[in-house]
Amino acid sequence: MMRFVIAAVAVLAALPARAEIEIQEVVSPAGVTAWLVEEHSIPFVALELRFKGGGTLDLPGKRGATNLMVGLLEEGTGDMDAMDFARTAEELAAEFNYDAFDDAVMISARFLTENRDEAMALLRKSIVAPRFDEVSLARVKDQVVSIIRSDAKDPDRIASQTFDKLAFGDHPYATSLNGTEDSVKALSRDDILAAHQGALALDRVYVSAVGDISAIELGQLLDELLAGLPATGAALPGPATYDLAGGETLVDYATPQSVAVFGHEGIERDDPDFFAAYVLNVIMGGGGFESRLMTEVREKRGLTYGVNSYLIPKDLGHLYLGSVASANDRITQAVDVIRDEWARMATEGPTIEELERAKTYLTGAYPLRFDGNGPIANILVGMQMDDLPIDYAVTRNDKVNAVTLDDVKRVAARVMRPDDLHFVIVGQPTAQDG
Repeated sequence: MMRFVIAAVAVLAALPARAEIEIQEVVSPAGVTAWLVEEHSIPFVALELRFKGGGTLDLPGKRGATNLMVGLLEEGTGDMDAMDFARTAEELAAEFNYDAFDDAVMISARFLTENRDEAMALLRKSIVAPRFDEVSLARVKDQVVSIIRSDAKDPDRIASQTFDKLAFGDHPYATSLNGTEDSVKALSRDDILAAHQGALALDRVYVSAVGDISAIELGQLLDELLAGLPATGAALPGPATYDLAGGETLVDYATPQSVAVFGHEGIERDDPDFFAAYVLNVIMGGGGFESRLMTEVREKRGLTYGVNSYLIPKDLGHLYLGSVASANDRITQAVDVIRDEWARMATEGPTIEELERAKTYLTGAYPLRFDGNGPIANILVGMQMDDLPIDYAVTRNDKVNAVTLDDVKRVAARVMRPDDLHFVIVGQPTAQDG
C-alpha cells in the first residue's frame, strides 16, 4: 500500500509544465546553501543533493572505490541491515536513490510531508553513518564486477572506454569509474571508509528542494541531515589533458554491426561561446531526426538507424563526441559521410532554416522538462553545479532566441575541428559489396 501511495503522489506532483518558477536561495543556520521552489498544493517533497568530485576522487590504485562506496549507502546503517533499511524506507513511503558519476555523487530523496522527519532521519543515517558491513561489501563488489564483465562485451561501452583511454591518458577520466575487476576485488572496508570521507563533505555539497516545505523548514532539515559530515573533502585532481590526434582506431570485435564513437576536444561550460555551441550541436547531431547527421547518414543514404552528437563539458575536461552504428560493410561509408559533414559545418556553418528549426525545438522542449517536483529539483541542482544564475530557468529561452546565424557560424569554425576528428570503431569493417 505504501508503495502505491508514493507512486500516486509522484503522479500528482507532475505539475503543469512550466519554466517560470519562483526559486528562493536558502541559507541554513549552519551555512548550507540550497535552492527552493515551494509548492504546498501537494504534501510531497523532492530533495536533491550533489557532492562535487565523484569518481575523480579515487586514489591511485583504488579505482572504483567511490562508485562502490555509493552503492553501499543503501545497504544498512547501525543495527539496520540492507533488508531492514529497504523495509523501513518502504513503510515511510520514501524513495532514496544514490549514484556516482565522474564529477559528482548524487543523492535523491522523495518523501511525504507527514513522514518528513522519519524519512530524513533514515536518509541521514545512510549518508553520515553507513554500515559498510563485510557481507554487503562482498555482495555489491560482485554486482560491480558483473557490470564490468558485461561492459567488456558491449561494443558501445568498448568504444566509449577506448576513446576515453586514448584521450585522457592517466587521468581518472581515462577509465571507468566502476574500476577494473582487479581494482574492485582488492578494495577493503578501510578503502570504502576513506572514499566516504573524501567524497561526502560539506565544502562540495549542492542542494535543491521542491515541494511542500518552507525556507525555514528546509534550513533546519539540511543542518540536521548533514551534521557530522566532514567540513572538507579530498582534493580534486588537476585538469585532464586531451592527448588524442585525428585519425581512426580499430578494435577488432566479432559482431555483424560495427559501432563507432567519434569526436575531439570540446568547449568548457563557462565559455562565452558555449550557448551558441549548444545550439550548433542540436543542428549537427543533437536534434534527433531533424539533425544534419541524421539527414545525411540515415535519411539520404540509409547507412544507420541512428547517429548523434553531444557536448560533454566535464569539470576537468571537455569533449565533443558522437556515435553511430552500421553494418560492417557500411561503417566505412558512414564514417566518410560524418567526416565530410563535420568539415562542411566547420567551413560553411548551418543554414538559417536549420537554425530556426533548432530554436523552435529547444524553446518548445525546455518547459516540458519541468513536469514535476523531482525533475525540477534535478534541474535546479544542475544549474547550481554549472554556476548558472538563479533566473536561468526563466531567461534560458531568451538566450536561445538571441543566438544569430553569424554566432553559430563563428562558433562552428572555432569548435568543430575536422582535422582532429578521431573515430574509435569496434567491429569488423569490410569493404562494401558492389
